[in-house]
Amino acid sequence: MSPNQLAGSVATDERDKGGWRTPKLWRFLGPALLVGVGYMDPGNWATDLEGGARFGYQLLWVLVLSNLIALLLQTLCARLGVVSGFDLAQACRAYYPRPAVYGLWLLCEVAIIACDLAEVIGSAIALNLLFDIPMVWGAAITALDVFLILLLQQHGARRLEALILVAVLTIAVCFALELTFVQPDWSAVASGLRPRLDDATLYIAIGILGATVMPHNLYLHSSLVKTRNIAPLRAARVKALRYYFVDTAIALNFAFLINASILIVAAAVFFTRGVEVGDLREAYRLLSPLLGVGLASSLFAIALLCAGQSATITGTLAGQIVMEGFLRLRISPVMRRLLTRGLAVLPAIAVLAIYGEARTIDLLVATQVVLSLQLPFAIVPLIRFTGDARVMSDFASGFLLKTAAWASAAFVVTANCWLVAETLLGWEHPPAAIAVGLAYALALIYVAVVPLQSRIGANSSTC
Repeated sequence: MSPNQLAGSVATDERDKGGWRTPKLWRFLGPALLVGVGYMDPGNWATDLEGGARFGYQLLWVLVLSNLIALLLQTLCARLGVVSGFDLAQACRAYYPRPAVYGLWLLCEVAIIACDLAEVIGSAIALNLLFDIPMVWGAAITALDVFLILLLQQHGARRLEALILVAVLTIAVCFALELTFVQPDWSAVASGLRPRLDDATLYIAIGILGATVMPHNLYLHSSLVKTRNIAPLRAARVKALRYYFVDTAIALNFAFLINASILIVAAAVFFTRGVEVGDLREAYRLLSPLLGVGLASSLFAIALLCAGQSATITGTLAGQIVMEGFLRLRISPVMRRLLTRGLAVLPAIAVLAIYGEARTIDLLVATQVVLSLQLPFAIVPLIRFTGDARVMSDFASGFLLKTAAWASAAFVVTANCWLVAETLLGWEHPPAAIAVGLAYALALIYVAVVPLQSRIGANSSTC
């Protein structure tokens, strides 16, 4: 059973007794939780860990800003799914010319592979730390989540949401204990909320941005909100969007607290002692000796395993949604999941076999920068669709919401252009660097300005 086949499977039409704490709200909680777990995956761990270990609390403000941007964009995703009946991939297929559709699909697949690569490697590291399993075998073991998803989806969306909730709560407990052990200087932590950015911090800052506002999560959330059975009435949609905003705010702010905890622990333990951390395994080995608490390292590894495995589940779901939405690829659920997971597991195993287990944190951070570079190609279509009355009718974004959305997009694009320029200037072949930069810019401009095709009356089943 695919995510799209779960559409309308969770009833929401029981009597609403009013108020925010009623069972009515409870029935809408869950989709953002599956999205939020992707905001605390091993790629986030790598960027947060390196950011804290190298720069102390200086990049905490990037986490705050990234969380606000994510909250805005995920709210737009919920609006798109509830009002139009499309998820973001389906909307791209319905309203963009075919060349743009296939280009956006390829870019999204690259982002999913990069994200899954981080999740698979993170899970393999955790299995190695906890059970001494070689990382190549650990990466292969993560492919078993395919069958876990098959089992849980047979029992509906709520089972998947319950599993992810258990994993998220486990991560939260582990890092609450870590902060208790660390006892950071909270006045120094507060100083990290002052915006500062320079050439030294740019790469990690962009990695944090890419890890926090992940492009495939936009496709995922716009599909998961359709699991609730919402009456096709304006009042019902307005109420659903209100509940989904609460769901999104809870999940993303919880993910922010987890990410902030990782950065704070890294800054308090490593940066303050002048200790450089090369990868997640090194952080595991150093935590207990530096803190004098034997449990610290074990909690770190347990939380990492929960983060990696839960994020691989949501990554696989995103892969399904993208394939079905962009390509209308209709193959068996088992083959679809094996294909999605294979695109990530096989490269991870190849990387581990060729380069070994050294400097895995560099690879994890690089995957998050790839996500950030692809992010504008998900943000721009999302903003265009949710601001277009042909897609959203009278739910189209108003002036203030459009302004905030385009300002967020401008920030992301500007930061990416800065990173691309810094990276390409270091290339040995300037003509190639210029060509890559121009191709990136022209592709983004095309997605932003190409006229949307009018599909009035289209629905998700025909896209």
